[in-house]
Amino acid sequence: MTDASSSPRPDAPGPRPAPDEGEGAPRLRVLAAMSGGVDSAVAAARAAEAGHDVTGVHLALSANPKSFRTGARGCCTIEDSHDARRAADVIGIPFYVWDLAERFREDVVEDFVAEYEAGRTPNPCLRCNEKIKFAALLDKALALGFDAVCTGHYATVVTRDDGSRELHRASDAAKDQSYVLGVLDARQLAHAMFPLGDTLTSKDEIRAEAERRGLAVAKKPDSHDICFIADGDTQGFLARRLGTSEGDILDEDGHKLGTHEGAYGFTVGQRKGLRIGHPAPDGKPRYVLDISPVDNTVTVGPAASLDVAELTAVRPRWCGTAPAGPGTYTAQLRAHGGETEVTAEPAADGAELHLRFTEPVRGVAPGQAVVLYDGTRVIGSATIATTRRARRETVPEGANRA
Repeated sequence: MTDASSSPRPDAPGPRPAPDEGEGAPRLRVLAAMSGGVDSAVAAARAAEAGHDVTGVHLALSANPKSFRTGARGCCTIEDSHDARRAADVIGIPFYVWDLAERFREDVVEDFVAEYEAGRTPNPCLRCNEKIKFAALLDKALALGFDAVCTGHYATVVTRDDGSRELHRASDAAKDQSYVLGVLDARQLAHAMFPLGDTLTSKDEIRAEAERRGLAVAKKPDSHDICFIADGDTQGFLARRLGTSEGDILDEDGHKLGTHEGAYGFTVGQRKGLRIGHPAPDGKPRYVLDISPVDNTVTVGPAASLDVAELTAVRPRWCGTAPAGPGTYTAQLRAHGGETEVTAEPAADGAELHLRFTEPVRGVAPGQAVVLYDGTRVIGSATIATTRRARRETVPEGANRA
């Protein structure tokens, strides 16, 4: 295992043409990000089998990595780096470990904590793809003369006749991960390679392929949840970072229903763990409607109050040229959520994106990413800043709805 100070140095420095994974493609210098899991190992193996000059790299993202993973959670442990090294040895490619722990702490972990402290709900996987895998890692790869960064994400890159590249959903919609890649801009997309995205292959078949290739990670469980919170206890992690601070849980009319130990422990749309202690007058569940870090209050109410008709998002990032004006697209609001039709209009200064939904959507939280699609093509993404709830129909007491 080699550290960052012994980074590989290909013969020809400087960036090269955008990668092309199709038949008859040129032989490229490819840096394969290997997490120690089965997907990234098979992706690296496929890139090497396609004839590319592949080098594996494991990103050390924790300053104090544990020796072993906790069940199926987490990643970036010493065990994971060993698994990645063994996979690289089987594939027959050089392997290195690059220390990006400080960059990861600043750009992903601290951002995650700050967003929750501000009452927002971030997605650290998007931030990691934007700031680490396709910024810090890609920049270093290009400086060393590599053509592309290869990962085990399930998404597809399509090269148009004019040479520009588009990001599309994976061929298998059930495994599609294009949502967490919606932060990639045209430059980053020009040097991205996703060997798993364009095949209709189930996860069982990916594992079977890994076994055929002799990769010991074939039966290794997938990591899930948030990689830097290995035990899955997000609220406990935030409490250790932010401390506890008792605040009120209110209904929509401002009446106190209970208390909490920190508003950061809640997210819009949450139903469980409210600890109110007594039911709503109508007996129906309550949901988190709003989080106010200024006065440390959490407002709860009925499901219907979660309906959002419009939103404003900030920091838009486009997978190509930004739209010139309003357009109709579909939007995805969560990594494993469905799509909904939306009209999107970029602000004149390009700093904001205004969205209006054809039908109201629920559980939309500031801090989440919204990713726009035109069919299977990813148009771009932005971070939700504010929402406007749909008007609720008022029905006189005792009346029946039509």
